[in-house]
Amino acid sequence: MLKFDRFILDNGLEVIVHRDKTTPMVAMNIIYKVGARDESPDKTGFAHLFEHLMFGGSVNIPKYDEPLQQAGGENNAFTNNDFTNYYLTIPKNNLETAFWLESDRMLSLAFTQKSLDVQRHVVIEEFKQNYLNQPYGDVYLLLKPLAYKRHPYQWNTIGKDITHIEKAAMDDVKDFYNKYYNPGNAILSVAGDVTTGQIRKLAEKWFGPIPPGNTPGRNYPEELPQNKPRKKTVERGVPQSAIYLCWLMPGRNDPDFYTVDLISDILSNGNSSRLFQKLVKGRKLFSELNAFVTGDVDPGLFIVSGKVLNGTTLEQGEEAILEELESFMTDITDEELQKVKNKVEANLIFSKLSVLNKAMLLGYFQMLGDAALLGKEEQKYMEVTKEDIVTLSGKLFRKEKQNALFYKAVKQ
Repeated sequence: MLKFDRFILDNGLEVIVHRDKTTPMVAMNIIYKVGARDESPDKTGFAHLFEHLMFGGSVNIPKYDEPLQQAGGENNAFTNNDFTNYYLTIPKNNLETAFWLESDRMLSLAFTQKSLDVQRHVVIEEFKQNYLNQPYGDVYLLLKPLAYKRHPYQWNTIGKDITHIEKAAMDDVKDFYNKYYNPGNAILSVAGDVTTGQIRKLAEKWFGPIPPGNTPGRNYPEELPQNKPRKKTVERGVPQSAIYLCWLMPGRNDPDFYTVDLISDILSNGNSSRLFQKLVKGRKLFSELNAFVTGDVDPGLFIVSGKVLNGTTLEQGEEAILEELESFMTDITDEELQKVKNKVEANLIFSKLSVLNKAMLLGYFQMLGDAALLGKEEQKYMEVTKEDIVTLSGKLFRKEKQNALFYKAVKQ
C-alpha cells in the first residue's frame, strides 16, 4: 500500500504527496476533472482540444516545453471521457520549475488566435488521420452512439463531428477554460524524494494565489433501460469484416466493476483464454478476438470485438460468440478464476513501481473519491467468487441489452 499525505489549499486545490526515496526524479500529475462527458452535444471535442492548447504557452511562459527540457524534465498529457491528465517528471533539484510552469498555465493561459488556429488544425488532422482515413478508425464513432442514447459517452473524446472543432470560436474556448481549468476542479499529486512540508510550501507559493473559480455542477443524463437489441451494419474498404458487440456495464466506483473486469480477463486475456482457445485456435472463425471493458466512471461498455476469417459470416461470428458467453456462464472453473486473479495481482504490483505511475494512480483514485482506494484494489479483485462471475454474467449478457456493429469488408 502506498503511503501518502493529503491536504487542500484554500482555493480548493487537492494535493497528494507520496515520498519515494529510491529515485532522484520527481513526478507531478495534474488532473482536471473535465472530459468528453462535460461537453455540450453541439460543441464536442473541446476537452481534447484543450489538452493541445495547454501546451501553446501561457501569458508569462510563451513556450511551455523549453524551460522544462532545460531543467531536465519531460511531459505529456491525455484526455478521456471523464478527465484530462497532465504529467511530467523532473530532477528533484529543479522541482520548483514544474510548479512555476503548471501554475502559470492554470492561472493565465495565452489565448491567441494563432495558437487556437494551430492547435485546431492539429486536432482536425488527427481526427481525419485516426478516425476517418484509417481502416476501422470510425468504429467507435459508430458503436458508442449505438449503445448510448442519452449519456454524453455517446461521442468520442476526439468529438462527435469534425465541424465542432472547425467552428470553435475564441469565446467558446475561453468559456471552457474559465469553467473547468481552476484549482477547485483540479487534483495535484506529487511523488518522489520530497516531503509534505516541501510540497505544501511550493503549492502555497505557486498555486495558492490562483482564484478558486466556480466548481461546475455535474448532472449527466442516465441511460434508460434497454429492452431490445440494437444493430447497425456498415460497409467499408477494409481487409477483413469485423464484429463489435457491447453491453452497458457498471461504472468504475460500482462494487460489481471488479467482477465484470475479471469476466473480460477470463474470456480474452492471453492465448489460454476462452475466446482464443475456442473460436480463434479451435474453430478458426476469427483471426483475432478480444473482450475488454472501457473502465469509465459512469456506466461504461463491455466490448467483444473480432475480425472474422474468410468464409465466416458476421452472423455466424455473432452466434459463435454468444454461444461461448452462454457456455461461460455455466462451466467456469476455479482454476480459470485464480489464474486471472494472479495476473491482476502481478499487474497491480507492477503498476506501482515507477514514480510517475504512483503520482498518476494516486491522483486518479482521488478523482474517484479517495486516494486510499488505491490500496484496496487488490483485495476487491481477490474477493470476487465464481458465483459472482456467474451471477453478473447472467445480468450482463442479456440479449435485449446487446448492441451489435457489423463492419463488412467490401472491395473498392
